Amino acid sequence: MIAAQYRWNNHHVDQPSAEAQALAQASQISPIVAQILINRGKTTPDAVQAFLQPGPEQLHDALLLHDMQKGITRIEDAIAAEQQITIYGDYDADGVTSTAIMYETLTMLGAQVNYYIPNRFTDGYGPNVAAFKKLIAAGTQLFVTVDNGVAGNEAIAAANEAGVDVVVTDHHELPQELPAAYAIIHPRFPGAEYPFGGLSGAGVAFKVAQALREEIPQDLLDLAAIGTVADLVPLVDENRVLVYFGLKLLQQDERPGLQALIKEAGIHPEEITEQSIGFGLAPRLNALGRLGDASPAVELLTTLDESQAQTLAHQTEQENRRRQDLVAQISTAALAQAEDADHRDRLALIISGHDWHEGVLGIVASKVVEQTGKPTLVVNVNAEGRAKGSGRSVEAFNLFEALDGHRDLMTAFGGHHMAVGLTVPAENLTALADALDQEAANQHLADQGPSELTVAATLAVPAATMNLYHELAQLAPFGTDNAQPLFAFAPEQVTGVKAIGKTGDHLKFQLQTGTTRLNAIAFGAGKQADELTQADHVAVLGTLEDNVWQGRHSLQVMVKDLSAQAPTVVVERTNRLHQAMFTQPGTYVFFHENVYRQLADHLPDTATALLYSGQPLTPLAADSPVYLVDCPDLTADLTTVVTQLQPARITAYLYQKESLSRLGLPTRSQYAKLFKFVATHQHVDVGHQLTQLSTFIQIPRTQLIFMIQVFFECGFVSIAHGIMDGVTQPDHKDLTAAPSYQLRQQQMQTEEDLLTCPPAALTQRLQGLMDRK
Repeated sequence: MIAAQYRWNNHHVDQPSAEAQALAQASQISPIVAQILINRGKTTPDAVQAFLQPGPEQLHDALLLHDMQKGITRIEDAIAAEQQITIYGDYDADGVTSTAIMYETLTMLGAQVNYYIPNRFTDGYGPNVAAFKKLIAAGTQLFVTVDNGVAGNEAIAAANEAGVDVVVTDHHELPQELPAAYAIIHPRFPGAEYPFGGLSGAGVAFKVAQALREEIPQDLLDLAAIGTVADLVPLVDENRVLVYFGLKLLQQDERPGLQALIKEAGIHPEEITEQSIGFGLAPRLNALGRLGDASPAVELLTTLDESQAQTLAHQTEQENRRRQDLVAQISTAALAQAEDADHRDRLALIISGHDWHEGVLGIVASKVVEQTGKPTLVVNVNAEGRAKGSGRSVEAFNLFEALDGHRDLMTAFGGHHMAVGLTVPAENLTALADALDQEAANQHLADQGPSELTVAATLAVPAATMNLYHELAQLAPFGTDNAQPLFAFAPEQVTGVKAIGKTGDHLKFQLQTGTTRLNAIAFGAGKQADELTQADHVAVLGTLEDNVWQGRHSLQVMVKDLSAQAPTVVVERTNRLHQAMFTQPGTYVFFHENVYRQLADHLPDTATALLYSGQPLTPLAADSPVYLVDCPDLTADLTTVVTQLQPARITAYLYQKESLSRLGLPTRSQYAKLFKFVATHQHVDVGHQLTQLSTFIQIPRTQLIFMIQVFFECGFVSIAHGIMDGVTQPDHKDLTAAPSYQLRQQQMQTEEDLLTCPPAALTQRLQGLMDRK
């Protein structure tokens, strides 16, 4: 069985309300799209128009941001005075694009400017006292932070003491005690009037550029789009405008660095979407900072030298591949640890290892959470006994809150609901694991069940069309708070199941209803190929995507979640029995005594042999499987057995050595041959000479046995102690009245019902009998 990882909350947008129908007509969109927009708070034609047709007029006045005027005035003064300005950035994709935006803006304005990207492992996140002092000693007279700074109290105080101002541009959560910066430009500053608080670091840097240049800096939209998508901020309001137009610029980008990076990533520029950023460009930019120095990422984004761009893009690609290899290696070890005896029964996990690269542990933690559904910390333990790493959580568990009360066990800790970073003495890991488990119990994590996903609708496979895809594409770009619509599918069958990828990590299959097929891809689910092949009642949840291969477009489902039941009926009809069929616990039903006697003593101790004799049967215990060993003479007998036993699962071997239907009923000429023989031969030893008799009169042995039985029942022959004699002047009787003849007709009908019918028909028959409970 494949269990769904999420709860599916179906909104049934395929059944639009009257309000949606009216909005669709007024806005000239499909009712499905209208219903989705209503569900997302867009209920008027004007709101729909503004959402579907983003425009530059939707960008807010940059001067509304807190301290914006004060901050840009200080920057302009520094430019005029030819002061050395240092942009203090961050090492992730949002941080390096923010740095590039600010660097290009100040360079364009004639500033004497450089930038500094802190090292994740030596400087840590945000303003670093030692780094600030070193930069001041090198001549920095003004700091402008991007994508960081609101928590840099100590470093900013050190700068102030040295007579150096700091202009903070940031978007992270504001601490209770703010730093004494010259200006703090932040979209969610308390009491400020800025109308949208969801900007990324790159978005804030873009607004500073807008204020400094007194125009919308269209040439920076590509960088703003990358930072916005990479940082998973809400893709609504101003962010939607930045990404919408940023994607258009990326599709024809003239930056040598981005051109080279796009090529290294194997992306066709004209097909760039927000997914190209999220899964292609952002991970590559992040890789540099995860593994070492992220400064080359800013060089890549800002260089005008094509040769340098190609060199830096190739370096970035190599680092990304190294990052992927590290993630794969550590994830394999981490997932194995998650399932061992010390971890599998815990509600939350602490996974530890040695010589694990600390820059990728957050990604590994996410993979463990995806596989197990459990909040997970992944840490590396160094030679000095220090464990350092990252944690990821699920919606139902506040990881920051769970660990916040146990700071005595840690030497460093920070984060939020879904993600944390921490350092802890290795000797405290067991105590921390126990504390985390107790916190999971306190938050009733076990009772929460899986996280919920919003499902747009359940679609029949034929309803998934390119036309629907294009209608939904109007809602793009997709991201946080504007999720790509998820659709559930319940196909009649799943075909073409196979694991793909170099190591079979991914799953490819087709959803089929009637003659319509729809390709589906499930990343990371390759191990489920065998289960899916054998499963019944498959349900698939995913997004509709346009798959382009060699210039041809086709629709496919990108699978987000999957469920499938183990088959309740397995048809394995056979004319040969072997030991492997009789190794599992359950009830093995026999319809013929000779087969029962041969096999009953060879079943495992956990199995029961039942010879059906026509007597009423007692229903089995719940979850009990039944194995139908041999084929009954009457279809009605199978019906009775299944309906009375009420099994949870059925495996139908329905063994029959020889097909009676293929043999057929004897012909008139065959009966005449036998009648002539018994009239002229007496004392025939049919007990020992049946094979010779079969050869002599040229009638197959099985058929001959049946004919002799019919003759015996009609009184045409007598048989005593294996000796057959013809009866002189027997009464005239119709052969079809013989019990054996009638039984043979019934057996042939049973074969047609159970043995020669298509497997799907037999499965449906047995499933129907089970459903009568």
